Amino acid sequence: MRAQPAAGAKPPTEPALPELGTLLSVPEVVLLDGSRHTRADAQGRVLVLYWWASWCPFCTLQSPHIDALWRQQQARGLRVLGLSIDRRAEDASRYLAQRGYGFPSAWVTPALAQALPKPPGLPVTVVLGRDGRVRAAESGQLFPEDIEQFARFL
Repeated sequence: MRAQPAAGAKPPTEPALPELGTLLSVPEVVLLDGSRHTRADAQGRVLVLYWWASWCPFCTLQSPHIDALWRQQQARGLRVLGLSIDRRAEDASRYLAQRGYGFPSAWVTPALAQALPKPPGLPVTVVLGRDGRVRAAESGQLFPEDIEQFARFL
């Protein structure tokens, strides 16, 4: 038998977008290609956290621009960590391969979801400055020019 919430209790909700200036700790994660994204990979660099899914129509429109940003700015110190919420890691890997995207992505396991909870909406994009503090946090599809502007944090 499942416990029922008390009368008037609110159902559990997703965490809110992190506030600007918040220091955000990103755990080490295993990427879809089997490599690892470590804390050292992002230290002193701008990190774009990008929650997405292969079935999300807005992600389909935004992902090419995230990939372009990563390709154009990685030499300047920008890193991207894609966080797929697909049901299976294979679905996420296939999606990236079919479209030729190269930005590093992980599949969000239950442990990763607990360590780095997804804010509401999809896609969700959070930019951390070189100091690890939140510089931008957006839920929903972004315009290409907004994504390009993330380079200003370099």
